[in-house]
Amino acid sequence: MRIKRIGVVVATAAVALTVAACGGSSGGTGAQGGGAGEQPYIAIVSKGFQHQFWQAVKQGAEQEAAKQNVRITFEGPATEADIEGQVTMLTNALARQPDVLGFAALDSRAAAPLLQQAKSRNIPVVAFDSGVDSDIPVTTAATDNKAAAAEAAKHMAEALGGTGKVALVVHDQTSRSGIDRRDGFVEWMKANAPGIELLPPQYGGGDQAKSADITKSILAANPDVKGIYGSNEGSAIGVVRGVQESGRTGLTVIGFDSGQAQIDAINSGTMLGAITQNPVGMGQQLVDASVKAMRGETLPKVIDTGFFWYDKSNIDSPEIKAVLYQ
Repeated sequence: MRIKRIGVVVATAAVALTVAACGGSSGGTGAQGGGAGEQPYIAIVSKGFQHQFWQAVKQGAEQEAAKQNVRITFEGPATEADIEGQVTMLTNALARQPDVLGFAALDSRAAAPLLQQAKSRNIPVVAFDSGVDSDIPVTTAATDNKAAAAEAAKHMAEALGGTGKVALVVHDQTSRSGIDRRDGFVEWMKANAPGIELLPPQYGGGDQAKSADITKSILAANPDVKGIYGSNEGSAIGVVRGVQESGRTGLTVIGFDSGQAQIDAINSGTMLGAITQNPVGMGQQLVDASVKAMRGETLPKVIDTGFFWYDKSNIDSPEIKAVLYQ
């Protein structure tokens, strides 16, 4: 079973930390060893690397690293469903003996033993994006995902006139961002839009193809669906593709994150709008907080990196253009 496989990976990871390990990277700034050079070294392990969002976070982290004169590595698994792959990357990152670890967890429980290893070796952990269900991180640089999802729900309810059946395609139910972007949407609807009927959330792992298939299944089983919400870049693009492939028209689609495909969908009218984060700013805040953690400075529990609603009416404004990732 999958749970057993993850357990094996974590157990293996704990052993691996007792010896020197070579770092591998699934795309990102080089993963050579750290701790021995003159520059302070920050190892960053993200939830993924394939979406434009993560490329933008990496860009911000690299910009701040150059400014602060520190060295970073930035890596993430090929998909946001690859918990085992992320555990392996986290193991290798710690074996390189970084001064600070930046981490966005796919599954906090799977990563818990390794985060405890970091704590026991006095390596500060700075969480970002999803955060970590643990008191080990010294701070978390992230979007207020519940508030952002509530904003998406508000726009969905307004677009539907407060009535109708709405589906959710969520990227996962194990990461903090997945949970918060689901719960923030659901809780706002229940509190403010009693005429909206929510279908049970479906989970596509942030994979475009899987999310498209889920969307087509939802539409086949529920021909009266009026709106669909996709909770991250891959989910939202998958929803758009699923709607197009099903031949359905007149649906209200709302997404999360940015990327060229969502920008195109909004401009064409296929998608009403979406929530964009500030990924470049998130990467900058991550590295800045890491440097402060190295110095022993006190950090706030959460660093709010912000979010914005964008649609056809403001997509070309300077404020929104600055936070769209293409």
